[in-house]
Amino acid sequence: MKRLLLAVLASAILAACSSTPTKEQDGAAVEDRGAAAGQQKPPSQSQSTGPTTKPLDPNAVSGNPLKDPSNILSKRSVYFELDSNVVKEEFKPMVAAHARYLQQNRNQKMTVQGNTDERGSREYNLALGQRRADAVKQMMQLLGAQSDQIETVSFGEEKPKSTGNDESSWSENRRADLVYPND
Repeated sequence: MKRLLLAVLASAILAACSSTPTKEQDGAAVEDRGAAAGQQKPPSQSQSTGPTTKPLDPNAVSGNPLKDPSNILSKRSVYFELDSNVVKEEFKPMVAAHARYLQQNRNQKMTVQGNTDERGSREYNLALGQRRADAVKQMMQLLGAQSDQIETVSFGEEKPKSTGNDESSWSENRRADLVYPND
């Protein structure tokens, strides 16, 4: 009886670990937490990060899907909450698409650049930016990208996207950017 239960349990675990994408994984819904709290989302977050109709084949779209604006691979910023390095659900499909691209193109490399807003000490922001970059890299590795394909670096508060002193500007600066060579 115990062996039967162990066999069923092992089968269930293996089925749960299956790499077959589900419809939900391909088109994850975007949860708008910022609007509920009265915060504005950065402009780049307002567009859907849903599935792309373009293939991930590097030769399929004018030779480079990374530059095709209708392809999810053209999206390159992952935004974070204040003092957080947790990848939000709404950015997971984009990170997964980049991981698949790296998995299919083993000679391709990228740099994940961690950034923060201006609040906090320089040392704290450099460490937080590194944790953000490392979180994106770890997620990509779990999804099939190789460690040697991804380099991480932290710019802390040194490379802001927006120079304002309000929540809208700060939320644009709390990000990790995915940068490919020759971008």
